[in-house]
Amino acid sequence: MITAIVLVKTEVDQIPEVAEAIAALPGVSEVYSVTGEMDLIAMVRVRSHDELADVIAGTLNKVPGVLATETHIAFRTYSRHDLEAAFALGLEDGA
Repeated sequence: MITAIVLVKTEVDQIPEVAEAIAALPGVSEVYSVTGEMDLIAMVRVRSHDELADVIAGTLNKVPGVLATETHIAFRTYSRHDLEAAFALGLEDGA
């Protein structure tokens, strides 16, 4: 699975509509409205780099109201949930 974090600059008066349109795209798992230079962050999860190009360059960038994007491809995921699962060996607490 390939994960990309896409920072999206939008027309200010269209943020909710752009966010909904992006969230509806295949391959987009979440869209966050954020503060800062960019207006939205979209999480894209696909199986191949070709699919990544289709989702981001082929559709997300063409959503009306999108002014600019910046894409970051994730190499590795670090989260509390993942770390707990990695260290869970099936042993009961206190064993």
